Amino acid sequence: MPIVTLTSDFGLNDYYVALIKGAMLCENPNLNIVDITHNINNYDIVQAAFILKNSYQSFPEGTIHILSVNSFHDRKRKFLAIRHNEHYFVGPDNGIFSLLFDETPEDIYKLDFVNKGTFPLKTVFAKAVGHISKEMPFNEVGIPVEEIVERITFQPVIGPSQIRGAVIHIDKYENVVVNISRKLFEQVWDKRDYEITFRRNDPMDKIYNNYYDVPIGETLCRFNSADFLEISINMGKASSMLGLKIEDTVQIDFTPVS
Repeated sequence: MPIVTLTSDFGLNDYYVALIKGAMLCENPNLNIVDITHNINNYDIVQAAFILKNSYQSFPEGTIHILSVNSFHDRKRKFLAIRHNEHYFVGPDNGIFSLLFDETPEDIYKLDFVNKGTFPLKTVFAKAVGHISKEMPFNEVGIPVEEIVERITFQPVIGPSQIRGAVIHIDKYENVVVNISRKLFEQVWDKRDYEITFRRNDPMDKIYNNYYDVPIGETLCRFNSADFLEISINMGKASSMLGLKIEDTVQIDFTPVS
């Protein structure tokens, strides 16, 4: 049974998600449709890419992932079908795929999008899912293209004794996720002492494994399940209590090498 995931900014109070699901099931009634989330902030392709990037590889190879966030970003309304890491992705070419992948995929196809009716998204998604899920030749899904729209994102600034990153995500519990990975931290760390600073809060000099490693109400830093640095408060709301928001700077200073 082909698996299709859905990630969108439609919310759950309207009929848009149902329209897309119904149209896909008309193309292939044997689909197993899984909702990743429909609570992406309006038009926030950065948030959508972060969530899907850190979840899609938990699904079996061959899964089809539908992305519909800021789908009507301009009049051209170009939509793509992509094969990457043995998964399939369908969505608008508005920069979201450059955030989702670390490199440009090899198999990219522009889908035939006919702007007719009041909600043409259901048609373009349903046709692509029907084509892929029925194991028709992928190179016949659309017209091959070599490039995708690029979206520039904040990357950590790295020095011999410093990493300067930025807040890239705040989850439901107001845990604050920073674009500093465990791998990057360990590359620069070299077993030195360090201080993690953000806003005007007291520096942190230890990274914990679990929230319960500190008393309730205390601030901690840890690497989350996606292996990104996270600033949290045990049983508290780090974002609002510490005054942190998206794109705020978080810096790690290491003891200089003597």
